[in-house]
Amino acid sequence: MSAPSRFDRGHTDDLMAFLAASPTPYHAVANVAARLAEAGFTQVTETEAWDTPAGTGSGGRYVLRGGAVIAWYVPEGATPHTPFRIAGAHTDSPNLRVKPEPDSGAHGWRQVAVEIYGGPLMNSWLDRDLGLAGRLTLRDGSSVLVDIDRPLLRVPQLAIHLDRSVSMDGLKLDKQRHLQPVWGLGNDVHEGDLIAFLEEEAGLEAGSVAGWDLMTYPVEAPAYLGRDRELVAGPRMDNLLSVHAATAALIAAATSGETLTHIPVLAAFDHEENGSQSDTGADGPLLGSVLERSVFARGGSYEDRARAFAGTVCLSSDTGHAVHPNYAERHDPTHHPRINGGPILKVNVNNRYATDGSGRAVFAAACERAGVPFQTFVSNNSMPCGTTIGPITAARHGISTVDIGVAILSMHSARELCGAEDPFLLAEALTAFLEG
Repeated sequence: MSAPSRFDRGHTDDLMAFLAASPTPYHAVANVAARLAEAGFTQVTETEAWDTPAGTGSGGRYVLRGGAVIAWYVPEGATPHTPFRIAGAHTDSPNLRVKPEPDSGAHGWRQVAVEIYGGPLMNSWLDRDLGLAGRLTLRDGSSVLVDIDRPLLRVPQLAIHLDRSVSMDGLKLDKQRHLQPVWGLGNDVHEGDLIAFLEEEAGLEAGSVAGWDLMTYPVEAPAYLGRDRELVAGPRMDNLLSVHAATAALIAAATSGETLTHIPVLAAFDHEENGSQSDTGADGPLLGSVLERSVFARGGSYEDRARAFAGTVCLSSDTGHAVHPNYAERHDPTHHPRINGGPILKVNVNNRYATDGSGRAVFAAACERAGVPFQTFVSNNSMPCGTTIGPITAARHGISTVDIGVAILSMHSARELCGAEDPFLLAEALTAFLEG
């Protein structure tokens, strides 16, 4: 089924800008917050009381914590037991993250000690120009974002002349020895060099940084690809593509003038790539706490909370696997999601995805309302599939949850590939779901 003719590249252009401006979960959340604020949403903090006029009335609000953001819009006439409709996603991506003692080196090379985060395709990080970004925590407890958006580091691959076995046996990388990037020359390693460099780059006083959460990223910009520019290549599509679409959908639902019978929510979590078990992950208390406090701030009781949660539905949006032209046998023979074929409904009977028949009906109705085609993905029975925030959200909060997303290639690579139309189609489906 072809994509709607009303498609234009404005949404995808904006996605590419969002990817480039969001090298870390902290930057992604800051960019989401800026878009929400521009649309009239108000930030509320978890340490302040919500039973004030700022928390009890209608309108848009958002909470930030680390690399996570929860945002919601209370329509006029909402009751304490009004249910929620949630567009869920995650902000983190596999990468190389800086260790607590980062300064290292050998044989005249200055290096940065890194640890593997999540499950990256490690070969995709070789011989790429890498920047460095993240969060610096100062001695007074405050934090600042830093982004060295230029070629700063590189993980150089060993020349084939020094390892002829690569041609026969394939590339084999040791995570500890082979993925430490270089960032200069020098015979002496001085403790504190990297952080001192970042303090200077960020305009901070020397010695003011007490902690850091830093990660490398490829600095090559997202780009259209293909004869007709029908593809997009870029970093962190898993899963900032969904974060971007869900943010656009929430703002559209809040400003559409539609009569909403529920409360639309954006829930973008951190740490999905390593299990979601953190205070900012889907397996943490953040979403439940925010939704409960929203109920109670509007004068609700625990009974109202139970009623609201019982009527709530979540679309867990994450990227999935498009059929690969060179490895079609790795896919289920009757389920071949195509690039630019519309969002995918992800199904797994062993609950690696949370979708069931009733969830399929909810998503099908949203796509029909939006005029958007959709596809179905299941894994080949011989290959276990990954999982998402979907089953975690369903089990932790007792919320009906449906797993969806956009089909891509090169998932978990430093640079992934999607269709130019699919991000727009996902955003349209999410908007219809949040409005409908």
